[in-house]
Amino acid sequence: MPESPTATPAYRLRSVCVDYPTPAGPVSGARDITLDIPSTGMTVLAGPSGSGKSTLLRVLGLFERPDRGTVELDGTDLARLSHRRRRALRRGRISLVFQNPVDNLLPQLSVAGNLRAAAESAGRHRYPDDELGDVLEDLGLDGTGEWSVTALSGGQQQRLAFGCALARRTPVILADEPTSQLDDTSATRVLDVLRRLADRDLTVVVTSHDGRLIDLATRVVRLRDGALHAVADEAEAEKGHDTV
Repeated sequence: MPESPTATPAYRLRSVCVDYPTPAGPVSGARDITLDIPSTGMTVLAGPSGSGKSTLLRVLGLFERPDRGTVELDGTDLARLSHRRRRALRRGRISLVFQNPVDNLLPQLSVAGNLRAAAESAGRHRYPDDELGDVLEDLGLDGTGEWSVTALSGGQQQRLAFGCALARRTPVILADEPTSQLDDTSATRVLDVLRRLADRDLTVVVTSHDGRLIDLATRVVRLRDGALHAVADEAEAEKGHDTV
């Protein structure tokens, strides 16, 4: 049964199923998932490899259509949208950060150029220099605006990727295992950025099995074999209670 959300949901998923064909027959990437994702705070999709968390993130990012069930974003039934309308909605409302830092950036552009390009990709054609400087400072990247992104460490690149998401000003930010490719020091700095994002008026959804990131979550959604296993809000997690 659906859990009782602690905030107005950004996403409503009802009986969502995603099947993948294989030579041995269909395999379920998501099985009968009913879930609300609040419009603020950070929701972490947790579980081992093969649990369905990446599949679910692709559904939320409008890259994957469920085979069965319904998904709503801010009250809009996504199944009813044309391919063109889905692309437009994704462009204007959703930013996605991949687990490999370099996959999030344009290597031919400078650090500042990546931020400007990100803003333009969401229809923001002007990015004041003082605002750009503020973003870099918040990311701990002040003074790197004219650097090539290849001169940044992996952790710096990942922080810049979240800066690009902020530059796009989308209300939804999705991230797939954002610390998995980083060393401990770099991951800690990315966690600091995520902590600040979670405090903003944004919908942040992250897949991870990094315990430090899970500890930052306002909601933890645990998946197992493609199915919803347990959901815990921050207060419930502190008490050690999970609800489904």
